[in-house]
Amino acid sequence: MVITCGFAGGLNPAYKLGDVLFDVDLEFPLAMPSGTHPARFHTALQVLARAGEKIALRERTGDDAVEMESGHIRAICKESRIPSATLRVILDTSDADLPLDFNLFMTPAQKLDFAKLAWAIAKRPGMIKGLLRLQKESALARLRLDDSLATLLSGSR
Repeated sequence: MVITCGFAGGLNPAYKLGDVLFDVDLEFPLAMPSGTHPARFHTALQVLARAGEKIALRERTGDDAVEMESGHIRAICKESRIPSATLRVILDTSDADLPLDFNLFMTPAQKLDFAKLAWAIAKRPGMIKGLLRLQKESALARLRLDDSLATLLSGSR
């Protein structure tokens, strides 16, 4: 069995920062913890940094959240007949812009180029406030995901 976990961007305005969403194969052997929400995920090729992008994607697909890895991983699992699930926590809601467009600082291998990011911050130090807010929100969201994952793996509900 495979569980993909991480952050997601909200597409459905009903979901708020820290809400934990899931999608599971019918064959998945574990029950999802209480307080989590069934959802449809969209796997994107890049970060959706602007609220307008997320709203447009929601209108086009009806999906609840966007992330970048789970769809690919779960497709491989399906081909290999391995039960899988996605467990993601909302980091940025459907109406929120990220403090910067992270796509501008990605390498071709989709890794964050910290040198480019540092240079952008040096040129625009005002973005630090938004990045610090995102760091704080990430810590809160991660704790919510950690709790749900621990509950799921312990078999408790």
